[in-house]
Amino acid sequence: MWKFVLLLALSAPVLAINNGLGRTPQMGWNSWNHFHCGINEELIMQTIDAVNSSGLRDAGYKYVNLDDCWQVSRFPNKTIMPDPKAFPHGLTPLIDHAHSLGLLFGVYSEAGYKTCAGRPGSLGYEVVDANTYASWKVDYLKYDNCYTDHTKPEVRYPVMRDALNKTGRPIFYSMCEWGVDNPATWAAAVGNSWRTTGDIGDSWNSMIGKADQNDKWWSYAKPGGWNDPDMLEVGNGGMSKTEYITHFSLWCLMKSPLLVGCDVRNMSQDTLTILTNKEAIAVNQDPLGVQGHKVNSSNNLEVWAGPLSNKTVAAILLNRGTTKEKITMDFKSVNITSSKAAIRDLWQHKDLGTFTDSFMTDVDPHGVVFVTAKPQ
Repeated sequence: MWKFVLLLALSAPVLAINNGLGRTPQMGWNSWNHFHCGINEELIMQTIDAVNSSGLRDAGYKYVNLDDCWQVSRFPNKTIMPDPKAFPHGLTPLIDHAHSLGLLFGVYSEAGYKTCAGRPGSLGYEVVDANTYASWKVDYLKYDNCYTDHTKPEVRYPVMRDALNKTGRPIFYSMCEWGVDNPATWAAAVGNSWRTTGDIGDSWNSMIGKADQNDKWWSYAKPGGWNDPDMLEVGNGGMSKTEYITHFSLWCLMKSPLLVGCDVRNMSQDTLTILTNKEAIAVNQDPLGVQGHKVNSSNNLEVWAGPLSNKTVAAILLNRGTTKEKITMDFKSVNITSSKAAIRDLWQHKDLGTFTDSFMTDVDPHGVVFVTAKPQ
């Protein structure tokens, strides 16, 4: 199966919606997980500055994205109105500020009559909204799935795709229909990423469950279009440091969008260290674009793996249990045909040596060992 996927990845790319975007998974920040509807101009301006100054921008996080609740109604000419209390100067000053720092800016709307929080949606207003976003120089649209007309997502989502394309401005199209209609099987022709799950929560069970749901669609991801198991909870406080490292590692290996969901103005050093692990991010952003997936599972001990463009394999040894355990990665099971491979630990940033036929290591409960294996 990997050989088939490798041939697809190495062949001439087919752009998801002919906008040239999403050649690697998107990286940025989104307001929802931490702030929900509690957003305003000052908060977003401070967040833009924090993404820029903290090291997140330099690590690859480019998008600063508003989620639900930025809009309040429509003007008489039907264009969307930002909430004048929360955003008294509109969104343009925020967008311009992000762009001045080399960042990109995203907004949120709905393939329904209202957003999930009851604000105006874009159903029936796709063209006017797409033109408005383009006139503001928006770079990203997250498009949700509440309060619909009960038609299938396959009917509603392409309407906004076409409206965005006709603006002439490249706008990343993030489809959020929660995986209800198996979007991995059809969304590559519509959007740059598509949610494969419902909303993530800041807990071990929610996070690991989303990884499992996303895993089954691994073969559909490729440059231009990505499976999306929802945004990162790293730094929001509901999981341990070990569990957040597992969360981030899995999202990197799965080529998932890396959208930070914490308050980046007040991150701990541990949070920043996790989010800016260059070696883990390099796996996520590898140009081959093959999603790593589960290759072995037994008694809460798992191996996930996928190929990289430099002919190495990235792998996660995952302990879902509650006690420290030894986990073995058999080289043949992760498609390493050589009997020997050099192993590098991506969290220790250390070469562990050359191993024959397999690699075994201790893994903490709810923890991972994230490695690359280079055939020798």
